[in-house]
This record gives sequence, C-alpha cells and structure tokens, in this order.
Amino acid sequence: MNQAFLGVLSGVLLSAAACNSQTPSQSSGNRTSPETVVDTTGAPVETKAPNTTYKPAFAGQTRIGSVKTTTPYEVTVLNTTLKSPWALTELPDGRWLITEKGGVLRIASKDGSVSNPITGIPPVNARGQGGLLGITLDPAFSSNRMVYWVFAEPMANNESLTAVAKGRLSDNESTIENAVVIYRATPASSKGNLHYGGRILFDKTGALIVSTGERSDKSTRPQSQDLQSGLGKLVRITKDGQPATGNPFAGQANARPEIYSYGHRNVQSLAFHPQTGDLWEAEFGPRGGDELNLIRPGKNYGWPTISYGIEYSGEALEGSRTQKEGMEQPVYYWDPTLSPSGMTFYSGDAIPEWKNNLFIGGLSSMHIARLVIKNNKVVGEERIAEDQKDRFRDVQAGKDGALYAVSDGGKLYRIAKK
Repeated sequence: MNQAFLGVLSGVLLSAAACNSQTPSQSSGNRTSPETVVDTTGAPVETKAPNTTYKPAFAGQTRIGSVKTTTPYEVTVLNTTLKSPWALTELPDGRWLITEKGGVLRIASKDGSVSNPITGIPPVNARGQGGLLGITLDPAFSSNRMVYWVFAEPMANNESLTAVAKGRLSDNESTIENAVVIYRATPASSKGNLHYGGRILFDKTGALIVSTGERSDKSTRPQSQDLQSGLGKLVRITKDGQPATGNPFAGQANARPEIYSYGHRNVQSLAFHPQTGDLWEAEFGPRGGDELNLIRPGKNYGWPTISYGIEYSGEALEGSRTQKEGMEQPVYYWDPTLSPSGMTFYSGDAIPEWKNNLFIGGLSSMHIARLVIKNNKVVGEERIAEDQKDRFRDVQAGKDGALYAVSDGGKLYRIAKK
C-alpha cells in the first residue's frame, strides 16, 4: 500500500490501531490507566487524513469520538473593530481587558464597545508572531489595580525575546502607570520572529506561570531541552520576576531555578482545572502533532526529541521518534493541526454539560475545540463556532456563565445559552 492510502486508513481506524500499540509508562505523571473508559459516542470530528502514519502511544490519545452539546446556545459577535487581538482577561465588573498584537491595550464593555487605547505599554516587536501577548490581573486587582502581561521585546542587533512586565491600571483607565519589565526569557535571538509562547496566569500560591517559545529556528530548538536556557519552557516566578519558592530545579547546578517544566515548542494555551487545580497546556506541533499536556513540575515534554508531527516541508523530524524514556507523552494530540491558542476550563452553571470541560481556540482549524476530560483523559471532542470560519486566538470563561473569545479577524465573541 502506498503512503497516501496508509494516511487515509490511519485516519479512519486510528482508535482501533491504538488499542494494539504500546501502553504508556505508569510512572508518568500525565498518563492515565488503560482501563479508563473512552466515550466514543460519535465518529471523530476530524475527517481529514493525518500528515503521518504514526501510531498513538495509547488508546484515545488522538481522534477520540465526538460529543454534541444538547443545551441550546448561540454565538454572538459583540465587536468587529479590534486589531489583531491576542488575549483577554475579565475585570471584576465583567468587562474585558484585551491586548492587541500591535502593542495596544483596550477595555471592552459588556455590550462590546471598546475603549480608546490605554497608554503606557512599553514598545513591542510586533513582527511575525511577536507583539503584545498574554495578560492577567493580580489576584488583588480590586485593591492594587496591578496588571501583568507578556510581550515580544525588541532588543539590540535585531534581536528579540519573550518578556514579562507589570504596571498599574490608572484609576481613570487611560494608562498603565509605572510599567516595568520583571522577567526576560534569555537568550535573545535574531533568528526570526516566531514562537514567543506568551501566556501568563497566577497559580494558587500567588506565583506567575509564564510560557516561552523556542523561537522556531532549527538552531534554537535544542534550547527547549537545555535547563540553562529560558526558551521552550514554562517558568514560575514571583510578582517581581524572581524564581518562585518550591520550583523543581531550585538549588540544582546547571539549571535555571525559575523553570517549572521544559521540552516545549510554543505554548499559547494555559489553564488550571477548576476542580483538581491541575495545570494544563496546549502547544503547537510542527506539521501535525499539536499537543495537550497535563503539566507536572520538573517534567520533560520532549520537544524537539519526540513529536507526532513532521517538518513543514513534509520531511520527518530529525530522529523521527514519538516516544522516549524520561519524556512525557501528550494526553492528547491533533494531526492535522488544531493550532491551539488560548484556552479555558468552563466552571459556570449556565450550561451544566460543559462543567469542567476544556475549550481551546483554534487558529488554522478555525473553530473552538471542546474537550470532555475524565480521569485526566480526553473522552470526547466537539467543534464550537466552526461556522464562523475565524481564527480563534483566545477563549475565556466569564463570570456570567458565557464563553468569550477574540479572533485574528478582529472580532469579540460571546457564546452563551439561548
């Protein structure tokens, strides 16, 4: 049989083939028992042939059966005038603070109207995938009005890097006061303007979790495996940018103490599970192999040594491996790509069947992926807002029980029960 036929056959029978493949090591923190029941109530939502004929490491690791929301809901476009919005975070009163890639910060009201640009943001490198990226509020924002954000910072000699800054939103909401950079993911690179990572959130201890990319170039990829580099990592830092207490590599020679996990390619999706408190992330693979991972401190998530994707050219990655001892398997992966960017767990009550489900914005896939997760395993997948044919850059759950999303097309969406 030729390669094309094998690809199609793999897309149709992948779940069955998975049952005969190698079971993941039980010592791995993000792997689940093979006895977990997989809900395959419908055919997988993905019908296109995969880019590879790789077999998953365990049943249900890709192309799980589909599920369907039964509660009537509607997708409403609240605004169409945003300029390449990248992230949104909810203010205490239900309005949304939104970053625009070009370096602009705005506030969107509940009716979708947006403010004038908020000044005081340091210059950004907005070329390629750079710009003003993820944003989050201080847990004590109601009293201190502090905001934290990630951006691609322009450096000397045409270099740039992923940086974290903080500042105070003024009382009249017109400016960010006393903005200061608190962390830089060094080394800076002049190898293009791709893969900055860029998501940021607070954990329950008050520390910041920040994602950094490995900058895409083949010469910088290996730094994802280098514990002395800030590239291709999740880092955990204090509000002042110092390594947070309790990090896995604290006190270890030849390792940066801010590193929380490593072996990442380009993480643009971070969220804590509302029930378990576990940290989850989704990251871009190359051509295929986008991953959903359950993050455990100190673990190695494999890039570029292992991957379920191939080079954009169609060639196999160097080494062409999907598994290696000591490296974590993704809980789930997509081939073809989802292009995951921005995600949230639903914790509202308006649509009960969505409780604790994960929603991930898809860029090239042009939909929001809904994943049903049980016992740390994906048991169902649905495509939301696919008819909008838009690149969903971020999606967040609002306090009102609705989902809110922004797209590369400049739209602000509300997805809510009818």
